Formats: sequence, C-alpha cells, structure tokens
Amino acid sequence: LSGTRARVAVAPFDKHIFICCTRREPGHVRGSCDPGGTDALQKAFKKALAERGINRRIRANKSGCLDQCEKGPTVVVYPEAVWYGPVTAADVSEIVEQHIIGGRPVERLLMPE
Repeated sequence: LSGTRARVAVAPFDKHIFICCTRREPGHVRGSCDPGGTDALQKAFKKALAERGINRRIRANKSGCLDQCEKGPTVVVYPEAVWYGPVTAADVSEIVEQHIIGGRPVERLLMPE
C-alpha cells in the first residue's frame, strides 16, 4: 500500500500453555479436568511463570475441553504441541523448569497416544 508502513506480525507470546478447565457433574463417564471449578491448575501455572519473571512471554490460558478427558487433567504446550496428562499442581514447577525454561518435555507426564 502506498504511503503506509509495512507491518511485521510478531507473536505476542513465545509459548502458550493451555490448561483444560472443563467441569462436569460428579460421576460423569468422561471425568472432569477441573471438578471443583476452581481453575487451580491454571492458577498454579500463572503463579509459577510470574515467580520466574517469564509471564510476559509465556501465557497460561484456561481452556475448554481438549477432548482427552479420560487421561486426566490435560495440559498442552504450543507451539511444540506437547500434551501432558494427568497433570497435578505438584507437576507445575517441573513442567515450567524443565520444559518451558529448559526446552525438554517432561517424559513421565507425556500423554500416551
């Protein structure tokens, strides 16, 4: 376009961590990634990122159903498309340190295919 400056698209985040926060009624056949409806796992990721000062480049998003309900609380990291499950709050620091900062997925938490 004549007279306009060229714009370069830059992604605002280096990585996105999507944390399933699907809630279902107790006893549902597919289970529920956030049965208490507290978003505790997503909050734990946000806290861990903030404590390390990387929350401006790494985003921890609440997600709706990721369709892996039977595999427990599900987390996926993009752009790598690394899927974890089941994930607990006790696993958050390890994922952040080893994968998000260190670049090595946490093998023991990788979701089985």
